[in-house]
Amino acid sequence: MSMPASATTPERILLRLDWNVIRRLDGLLQGDYRTLFYGFGVDFADLREYQPQDDIRYIDWNVTARMDTPYVRQYVEDREITGWFLLDLSPSVDFGAVQTQNEKRTMLVDFVTVIARLLTRHGNRVGAMMFGEKIQHTVPARGGRMQVLRLINDLLKQPRLSRAPLTNLKVLFEGALNSIKRRSLIFIISDFISEPGWEKPLSLLNQRHEVLAIRLWDPREVELPDIGMVVMEDAETGEQLFVDTHDPKFRQRFFEVAKQREDALNQAFKRAGVDALSLSTDDDLVRAIVRFAKQRKQQRK
Repeated sequence: MSMPASATTPERILLRLDWNVIRRLDGLLQGDYRTLFYGFGVDFADLREYQPQDDIRYIDWNVTARMDTPYVRQYVEDREITGWFLLDLSPSVDFGAVQTQNEKRTMLVDFVTVIARLLTRHGNRVGAMMFGEKIQHTVPARGGRMQVLRLINDLLKQPRLSRAPLTNLKVLFEGALNSIKRRSLIFIISDFISEPGWEKPLSLLNQRHEVLAIRLWDPREVELPDIGMVVMEDAETGEQLFVDTHDPKFRQRFFEVAKQREDALNQAFKRAGVDALSLSTDDDLVRAIVRFAKQRKQQRK
């Protein structure tokens, strides 16, 4: 049974998440959202010689070459954060249990709402770039509760693409590189099912901004249930294949391929210097965000 339209209005979504997620986060994180948003909102201030504890991402290679010794850029914190959501709305993001509203797209909407609310209630601005076959819609960065409602509303209005060429996230990342000029906090929310070639623009994006990758996934994309003969369809291309899920060897091969893909993605994030949160459709959003905050805090020790 589908949910009534009134249950999925922007106001109702925001109210539900305010009560069920944000209130719990306030208690668990005790308002210390800097553990999640570390490194945001900084402006260039000065140059100085590199010291062993410095982050190598801040090395100014042009000055280093001229001076023949490593120099790093220093930044001062800006009170106002600009947050950007780069949102993958390609067909594979609509995978999930529709009957229980347990889709990757549903988790995407909830995550965007929570983070946008956390940022804007402290006077910060948020914007979004929504991507399907191309960048379909951009919401300019603004502040306030009405901006959160606008983000939800525009997300709900984005069409579901039944078929499309294989997603190419390179287009989204290059669009962000060209459009987002001021240093910002960028959340990439995607299942990262894409053609190759997106690693380099992701790395460049992370050199200019603070980038967090939120990888959406569904447990059935990793481990097949034993339900006999089924038709599997590629959400991106529509290609169909009959498979026998009774076969334990097939299920094991399916799992191994999924695990290899996950390992490859984690290595790609590591090479780009990007922190990543793995977000399942079965996850409790509060626990996932707290886990991510603790992970980032430990990495900075």
